[in-house]
Amino acid sequence: MSTLPIHLEARHASQPRARHASPLLHSKWDAILIGLAAMQGLLLLLWPSALVVAIGMWWAANTIAHNFIHRPFFWAQSLNRLFSFYLSLILGIPQSLWRARHLAHHAQREWKLKLTTQLMFETLGVLLLWLSIASLFPKLFLTACIPGYLFGLCLCWLQGKYEHARGTTSHYGRLYNFLFFNDGYHLEHHARPGVHWRQLSHQKKLDDRPSHWPAVFRWLEGVLGMLERLLLHSKLLQRFVLKRHQQAFRKLSALIPNPTRIAVVGGGLFPRSLIVLKKLYPESEIVGIEGDARHIEIAKRFVDAEFIHQWFDPVNPCDFDLLVIPLAYFGNRKSLYENPPSPRVLIHDWIWRKRGVSSIVSIFLLKRLNLVSR
Repeated sequence: MSTLPIHLEARHASQPRARHASPLLHSKWDAILIGLAAMQGLLLLLWPSALVVAIGMWWAANTIAHNFIHRPFFWAQSLNRLFSFYLSLILGIPQSLWRARHLAHHAQREWKLKLTTQLMFETLGVLLLWLSIASLFPKLFLTACIPGYLFGLCLCWLQGKYEHARGTTSHYGRLYNFLFFNDGYHLEHHARPGVHWRQLSHQKKLDDRPSHWPAVFRWLEGVLGMLERLLLHSKLLQRFVLKRHQQAFRKLSALIPNPTRIAVVGGGLFPRSLIVLKKLYPESEIVGIEGDARHIEIAKRFVDAEFIHQWFDPVNPCDFDLLVIPLAYFGNRKSLYENPPSPRVLIHDWIWRKRGVSSIVSIFLLKRLNLVSR
């Protein structure tokens, strides 16, 4: 679906005014975004600080401004130009510039700077505003505007980088998508960039390996990987992790009587689940399912177990009595809870996500173990 330009087509302007009782072009719900933009400007006037500038810039750029880029809010071209100018002032970025860059990104073509009257008008407005603040309130400019602006740019850079770090990636967390107007449906947005923000959650979910983290926090996945590698070299940490996992597994084991075949997904690096389960169920057949051959070689240093070298796909038939899913699982965790691929599934999850029968692994690790059955 194509996106509308910021100046509406001539046919819109030529239509009778009576047909457009509302100034909004696409949806009455866009009034929420317009109202929030006004509130952001008021907040910057009343409580100017580096944090307000930074968080406001990051949030508005990925909600209000982003939706306005793809579907301008107003019928009248003059209102769209005025709103674009206003966003340029409160964000410190000429919106005509960002719009051209962003649409080039969607079209997968090289962006080239093109001077327009609107771009020059917005750029001049931003410069005059900043010069006025710097001359009238130099302390505020140096302690709030500059650091807040730079921090906001960093947050926007993180957002853009990790939305596409391993290919275009979605995040289906309800809280994030409520606060960011379905911005987490990123793969769906790229497939149909003209779809209104209220309709994105109703599109077919296209990402079969969504991220558990919003894009701006997705760098934590790399940090978790670093901590995992640290675990490989610390006997003390290994004992702590094994003890906490064994307690959690043992608490739930009474509900899993003598499984014949057990599979542990992602049993690579330090294979805590494999080690614990071999102690709890010594008579069971236990295998690890791991798509990375390097992880299998590392895991074999700690446990004598059989490994299946493949990526786990819940769509394929699963003939295991018990399936164990790691915290680092990249697939659709929600579907595992709703449609368990084996009779019993143990799912490592964050401590605030209690599902089914649950046992906390460790408050320090922010982790719990959930048991679901079908």
